[in-house]
Amino acid sequence: MPQVGIVMGSDSDMPVMSKAADILEQLGVSFDMRIISAHREPDEFFEYARTAEEKGYKVIIAGAGMAAHLPGMCAAIFPMPVIGIPMHTTSLGGRDSLYSIVQMPSGIPVATVAINGGINAGLLAAKILATSDPELLTRLKDYSASLKDAVIDKDKKLQEVGYKNY
Repeated sequence: MPQVGIVMGSDSDMPVMSKAADILEQLGVSFDMRIISAHREPDEFFEYARTAEEKGYKVIIAGAGMAAHLPGMCAAIFPMPVIGIPMHTTSLGGRDSLYSIVQMPSGIPVATVAINGGINAGLLAAKILATSDPELLTRLKDYSASLKDAVIDKDKKLQEVGYKNY
């Protein structure tokens, strides 16, 4: 049973949303991914959000660009955490998406990551789940340690070859 629902309004969001899926997969977190437009197919969207809890979802990651209603509408219907990923847009560089997601009215919170922040959305979902899953918490700690090790390795290489040969 999937613990995380990943939903996007368009397949053009797939490059960003797949990063959330990849990190969840790497951490061993089950998920389901859908393309559902809140604007073009409202009945399907309402059914998705209304049944997400009974499907076992503990968190929804919702990506959206431009008007970016998908995350906020998920949060209005789904009683558990929703993480919004604002998509980069050609018209306003994603600021329109960011503001639409982050400026939710009181009582309808949406955790919001950076524009195109698929990896961080996946990590945040995993961290939420890890509050009641010690094994997942251990995997997250190992992931963080691997990030530290990667920086140490890069610095070591820089010190060995110098910046001109890096």
